Amino acid sequence: MSKPHENEHNPHKPTARKEMSRRQFLSYTLGGASAFMIGGAALPMVRFAVDPLLQKKTDSEYVKVVEASKLTAEPQEFNFEVLQVDGWYESKPTMTAWISKDEKGILALSPTCKHLGCTVSWNNNEKYKDQYFCPCHGAHYTKEGKQLAVARAPLDEYKVKVSDDGFVYLGSKQPNTRVQ
Repeated sequence: MSKPHENEHNPHKPTARKEMSRRQFLSYTLGGASAFMIGGAALPMVRFAVDPLLQKKTDSEYVKVVEASKLTAEPQEFNFEVLQVDGWYESKPTMTAWISKDEKGILALSPTCKHLGCTVSWNNNEKYKDQYFCPCHGAHYTKEGKQLAVARAPLDEYKVKVSDDGFVYLGSKQPNTRVQ
């Protein structure tokens, strides 16, 4: 006869656990530590690159340039400073505009040639009277900024606002609205 306890199945016997080898433990530990260190170094770089993109975009501010009463039909050159923010760096570069007044209103043109970015001047070439002329490659423009030779597009214009106190304020550049 058999013993009663030998044939019985013991329900309270602990199950055998598979143990982790030393190699697996080191592999998991080194992998986790490496991921933590790489993440710690990469996170500030990612934030530095992405944060300026997440900043709220604002409309450009208008800058006070000149009294409207001082403007004539002949374009005049005016310099003004704007606040420029590039990421976290703020600067105040000096900008230039050619401003004139006619029956259509006030026109403020950018002096940047649309051919290769040189600076145009008003009425500085005897061959091209009463025109903007670029000395770099011979581009010239009408008083309203329409291209006549070399350049493929008219001069850009600044957004213009005249205040109640009679001053001209300039905003951001935009494509020329008077000529196309």
